[in-house]
Amino acid sequence: MNQLQKYTWLIDTIRRAGKISHKDLSNKWERCKDLSDCRPLHRATFNRWRDAIYEQFGIMIDCQKVGGYLYYIANPEDIDEDKLKKWMLDSFAVGNAIGENLSLKGRILVDEIPSGRDHLTTILEAMKENRIVEIAYRPFKRSHSYTFTIEPYCVKLFENRWYVLGRNNRGEIKIYGLDRLEETRATDATFKLPKDFDAAEFFATYFGVVIGDGTKPERIVIRANEDHKHYLRSLPLHSSQREIEDCGEYADFELFLAPTYDFVMKLLQVGSMIEVISPESLRKTMKGWISEMYELYRNV
Repeated sequence: MNQLQKYTWLIDTIRRAGKISHKDLSNKWERCKDLSDCRPLHRATFNRWRDAIYEQFGIMIDCQKVGGYLYYIANPEDIDEDKLKKWMLDSFAVGNAIGENLSLKGRILVDEIPSGRDHLTTILEAMKENRIVEIAYRPFKRSHSYTFTIEPYCVKLFENRWYVLGRNNRGEIKIYGLDRLEETRATDATFKLPKDFDAAEFFATYFGVVIGDGTKPERIVIRANEDHKHYLRSLPLHSSQREIEDCGEYADFELFLAPTYDFVMKLLQVGSMIEVISPESLRKTMKGWISEMYELYRNV
């Protein structure tokens, strides 16, 4: 892990600089006390890290020799177009930044992810070898857990919780929250991942993790007011989101997904700053939830 932190520090430092000399890299490394112990970054060490970074991540650190020996990322698109790689590197970079500033721990606030890290490790290791996993799963409304096996297809992080999608022993493709797992054990039995399974494609028309409830994907148009439209631009609700029109006081956005419970809850979070324009069925669903909320507070 410590070595990965060093690699990601180097990648992130070069990415942010654009182009940087070995001398400047070494100076920055010395100031990163938790990782460097205040020692310089020797050229031989730097070259070993370059080779290791290419082997592990496929990221090429090249040298511009004209106008000074400056190092840069030769294939930045391999990072920007690979969501998992970008997320991992960004996470490590944030971790490194926080690690360098632990003296500020009382002023750096983070949300807790209530998912068992040990369960995630077991599932990921099983996925590498396509091993069937035995889990003890306890739904929120049940007083005890149920033990059964799943074929783990993929994992997904959503709203600070980890989930695993897999085929259970009844042949159903279901999703399970890792925070509801009491035990996980990789078995010796293996399975064949369907050749046509693509995790990104599977979730392409879903907002979150509610699947298999029969809700069909459809074109959805939402209207964000002047205060909220900027948030939707900087952090889209869904990969299909596209801005249709900006009228100043509001902007309309188009999405294509299944309007499941997760999506409705997301829209309700921002209250009157977003209005569903179409379809009519989703407008009625929103109205139903809002009416129920009104009944809760009507006597205030």
